[in-house]
Amino acid sequence: MAFILAKYDLEIKNFLKESSLKNMAQDHGFYYPTPNNINFVWTFGFLALCCLIIQVLTGILLTMHYTPEINYAWLSVEHIMRDVKWGWLIRYMHANGASFFFIAVYLHIGRGIYFQSYFNTSLWFSGTIIFILMMASAFLGYVLPWGQMSFWGATVITNLFTAIPFIGEDIALWLWGGFSINNATLNRFFALHYLLPLVIVGLTAIHLGLLHLEGSSNPLGVDTTKINRINFYPYFVLKDVFGLFVFLDVFAIFIFYFPDTLGHPDNYIIANALVTPAHIVPEWYFLPFYAILRSIPDKLGGVACMGLALVVVLILPVLHRSIKRSLHNDWLFTIPFWFLVVDVCLLGWLGACPVQDPYVTISKLGTLYYFFFFLVWLPFLKRT
Repeated sequence: MAFILAKYDLEIKNFLKESSLKNMAQDHGFYYPTPNNINFVWTFGFLALCCLIIQVLTGILLTMHYTPEINYAWLSVEHIMRDVKWGWLIRYMHANGASFFFIAVYLHIGRGIYFQSYFNTSLWFSGTIIFILMMASAFLGYVLPWGQMSFWGATVITNLFTAIPFIGEDIALWLWGGFSINNATLNRFFALHYLLPLVIVGLTAIHLGLLHLEGSSNPLGVDTTKINRINFYPYFVLKDVFGLFVFLDVFAIFIFYFPDTLGHPDNYIIANALVTPAHIVPEWYFLPFYAILRSIPDKLGGVACMGLALVVVLILPVLHRSIKRSLHNDWLFTIPFWFLVVDVCLLGWLGACPVQDPYVTISKLGTLYYFFFFLVWLPFLKRT
């Protein structure tokens, strides 16, 4: 009798567990109430999630053949490209996937700024933290192939910590695991590059949870409880799937026809501490912040401005608390915003230019406008 009761008790618990999971999938998936006026620019968040999945899966496969040792790291990458079955495809998907990940996230952030989605404060904070961790993970991953630009890029970026007063030198030595970039550095970067995506996955789950808790934003900027809402499935699922197919088409074109376009040719040369590249530049998605760093003649000031460029995005809900919930039809906002877009693109181009005039002077003007928009213009609009 006790055995029969235990059996039925287990069946009831399993049924309740399946029902709760089913209800959760329905409530937060198929039947999630979504504002009926959101358009295709809201698809970039879904595309960023797809990129994260691609990066995690391809990264796990790559680690099965990668060797985090300075004498074998570059050779192991060549082994993946030449000897491992479909290794070239996995590596190109991971390398180009990082670029497409940043494209999706930059467009996602741009949409959030344009439509004032940052009024959902906790959602904006979690998303910006994910973006900062993405940048850290991408930098660590760029070092792993151990090419010329990997080695010297790591040398330049880690040396920036020495600008911090009193503790900067100790931080740099701790990062290196010695007195220069060495095998300990590569091992630490590999371990952190493997760990950070798992943290990003966890924060992404929190980000999605906050999204469903606070509700999706919309072009009108009104409260989601005061606007007509429809089920996420099938209307917005079809939009996201269409955007995914367009994304995969462009992604496939780069992988199969232009796989090295978004990378640097010097990274196909094995790292050599005795030969400095003529022009050290980071990956393209870091170039706007790199231009801000180089535009300040003082080392500490440049590092501080580069960090502040990320901080102002993080604290945007604090900087701009307007009564108006949507400003995309207000020319006082839209014109400066599109100037900001042009300014960021210009800074990206200037970051890849030599450190000489007129590029440095233009970088200073671009940096000035970047901070003017966030620290002066948006607080001014708060009072209008």
